[in-house]
Amino acid sequence: MRHKFKALKAAFPYTIPVMTGYLFLGAAFGILLNSKGYHFGWAVLMSLFIYAGSMQFVAVNLLTSAFNPVYAFFITLIVNARHLFYGISMLKPFKGTGKFKPYLIVGLTDETYSILCSTEPPEGIDKTWFMFLVTLLNQIYWVTGSALGGLIGSLLTFNTTGIDFVMTALFTVIFINQWKAEKKHIPAITGVVVSVLCLLIFGPDNFIIPSMALIVLVLTMFRKNIEEGI
Repeated sequence: MRHKFKALKAAFPYTIPVMTGYLFLGAAFGILLNSKGYHFGWAVLMSLFIYAGSMQFVAVNLLTSAFNPVYAFFITLIVNARHLFYGISMLKPFKGTGKFKPYLIVGLTDETYSILCSTEPPEGIDKTWFMFLVTLLNQIYWVTGSALGGLIGSLLTFNTTGIDFVMTALFTVIFINQWKAEKKHIPAITGVVVSVLCLLIFGPDNFIIPSMALIVLVLTMFRKNIEEGI
């Protein structure tokens, strides 16, 4: 028990930045879902079993629009396709984690991946428990934020128009930060150009899947050139 508490004490500080973001975004998700007529319990269940931040916001629109399982499948696959690469890169770190491995895989979000890749547990701290607790704490923050947002939305009546713009704002900030951090801007420019072209061709209601598929195709075809900076 003592080594578990030491691992928790070591893991918690690394998750504080994630906590501030997850509580806010989780609350926004809970409020948005409640504004569509869903009980706050659904926000909790979605955050427990789906636990895919951006996809949960997309799922709100899927739940409130005409049922289209093929569209739902492809949009989920494309939005979360980056996790395929995360998973491959974590094969070695997760090796030997035993019973924790399934949860470590399911709980691997962008922020958790970032912490696990860039952080080594302090000396004397069990690495498996450290990774597990980082993952668990981050999900607790997201579930808590979702529950609070759902409750706030059910108890208080206010105009929620525009709250779904939170994901647009989030991705805009991520785009700007990555633009500043990276010296090579070809992938970002490719994404913008392809998205605009698909928007003009397919219209605002149908451009997401074609644009994301085309972006993946273009980046894959010209990966070597991009990596070499050509």
